Amino acid sequence: MLENRKRVFWEALLLTIVVFFFGILIGVAFESTKVSEINNYYAMSEVSLMDVFALNSMLDFNSASCEVLTDSNLNFADKVYDEAVLLEKYESSGKITEEIQLAHRKYDILRTFLWINNIKTLEKCSKEYSTVVYLYEYFPEDLTQKAEQSVWSKILSDLKQEKGNQILLIPIAADSNLVSLNSLIDKFNVTDYPVVIIDEKYLVYDLSSVSDLDKYLN
Repeated sequence: MLENRKRVFWEALLLTIVVFFFGILIGVAFESTKVSEINNYYAMSEVSLMDVFALNSMLDFNSASCEVLTDSNLNFADKVYDEAVLLEKYESSGKITEEIQLAHRKYDILRTFLWINNIKTLEKCSKEYSTVVYLYEYFPEDLTQKAEQSVWSKILSDLKQEKGNQILLIPIAADSNLVSLNSLIDKFNVTDYPVVIIDEKYLVYDLSSVSDLDKYLN
């Protein structure tokens, strides 16, 4: 009787260990698949950004070429934004690994390049849309700030759905430790996060609905 109980105990322990390690293997495989997919999206976005830069360098900035360039900026911004939403879903589905963090940082570089290129474009071309840059912290200090950023993300998503190509929406994690991004942030004298910068003129620190932004938009 005692031997039967011991055998049942060891069999249960062995089964638990097997299930545990099998679960780890599944988790690692799933994470690897996510990272691989993100990297593929990033590679395609990187090519698209280089294409926009090449287009920028060859245009003479007449009315026709400005239309092509602004359309390219909008299309690229929409593409990167959609991929940012996908990345956010991956991040919320489980533990944020170093690979996921690196992928997010790479996308922040792309979005910073897009912001810089858009500023340069609007210096030479007429303004056809409003630029909405959302700066937040990837690692917020407390749960309150994390909840606030979730609300802001939803509001900005609603804004994009409502306005479409009337706005160019660029979300960027401000704590990505990027020299180019830090230089831009210093230029605008940002004092707190989250913050929305509209048309490189208006800084919005209080956001509760889409209507809070309408007064700043074209």
